[in-house]
Amino acid sequence: MCQDGHMDTDRSGNRLQEFWALARGPAHVGDLDVVLGRSWGESLAPPAWSFGGSVEESDALLALVLAKRKTAITELLEEYEQDGEPLPRKGDLSIILDAEGVPHALIRTTEVVVVPFGDVTPEQAAAEGEGDLEAWRASHQAFWKSQGYVVGDETLVVWERFTVVYRG
Repeated sequence: MCQDGHMDTDRSGNRLQEFWALARGPAHVGDLDVVLGRSWGESLAPPAWSFGGSVEESDALLALVLAKRKTAITELLEEYEQDGEPLPRKGDLSIILDAEGVPHALIRTTEVVVVPFGDVTPEQAAAEGEGDLEAWRASHQAFWKSQGYVVGDETLVVWERFTVVYRG
């Protein structure tokens, strides 16, 4: 599954692998290569995806991440269940792409909570960098409605906080 309903974009596997080679050090992945040898998880890049439902939205949200104003995302639990995808976990890594598929940031998940949509706090909404709670609720409901979902206060969402580990 892609975060915020996005499609995985890998127009150039080499570009992702080059980015991953640079980002692994700051992420402290592969620190024991000298002793243990390299494992497949250190050689292969983590999932790569972009934010938003349009080119403009994708690049605008990426800019918020790079400016450290966006440090969280929210997904519908139903989407994970429908796609048979596991929920994100603390420590997960992801490469964030721009709308053209170019990698720009490596993020690490630092917190994951499943909560009813109506219980998302002003602080959680603010961490998404897209406005206050009211604006956050309206934009997320509109996005999910455009994807064919009806979201009410009892709808379960997956709220994920992350930190930028590396900027490329």
